[in-house]
Amino acid sequence: MSLGDVSGRLAGKVAIVSGAGQTPGENIGNGRAIALLFARAGASVLCVDREEARASETVAEIEGEGGVATSCHADITKMGDASRIVQECLDAFGRVDILVNNVGIGGNGDGPAHKLTEDAFDRIMRVNLKGAWLVTKTVLPSLREQQGGAIVNISSLASVGGGFQMAYEVSKAAMNRMTQSVAMSGASRGVRCNAITPGLMDTPMAVGGIAAARGISEQALREERSKSVPMKFMGTGWDTAHAALFLASDEARFITGAILPVDGGGSVRVG
Repeated sequence: MSLGDVSGRLAGKVAIVSGAGQTPGENIGNGRAIALLFARAGASVLCVDREEARASETVAEIEGEGGVATSCHADITKMGDASRIVQECLDAFGRVDILVNNVGIGGNGDGPAHKLTEDAFDRIMRVNLKGAWLVTKTVLPSLREQQGGAIVNISSLASVGGGFQMAYEVSKAAMNRMTQSVAMSGASRGVRCNAITPGLMDTPMAVGGIAAARGISEQALREERSKSVPMKFMGTGWDTAHAALFLASDEARFITGAILPVDGGGSVRVG
């Protein structure tokens, strides 16, 4: 459950959240948590996901709480779909104020440079970097025209540390640089762009996927990962969501180009 009353912080705003569905798992994922929290804060939310049923589930949960949302089934790696995402948002709500680029994959074939496969490199870079760029590219004309808006990119602590998931690490490091490039090119038009680098998080994608790959229980993995965090516990999707809410809100009106760690101190140890 999210912490505190956030009502009104995004009143009148319209947000696009990619990856807003939920991979099956015990705890909430970043995308669904962000979509729910934004709706609770008063935003109308376009929930984008490559799995239509997952996006619809998030919408149903938002509507069940009295919020406003609609789903969008799209593949962000295709320019046509990226353009359609923005058009569906404009058709549904008349404007767009916030974009959260939350889609990210790793997985099969990734590894250190000598083991990383070409297929995995191409797939991960296409989704994590190109996909985020395509949606950003298609939303920017609306934000620039209205002289204001916020883009929040969900990067990763792996962008500044690691060594065993080269494609994932490089894709997120590139996302950080994309964030700063967009921040500078959009600053004079009132368009802010910031990124969040979550550390070890207790989300279905992280815990469920890694536990299955290693053949251990999710609880055993949770205990192992928590011990390696300086604060001795993992974050959750809600921690990412609250950081995204701040960066998307007018409270962060003078913040752009920031890379915000949400990692229990992990980046301090890495740095």
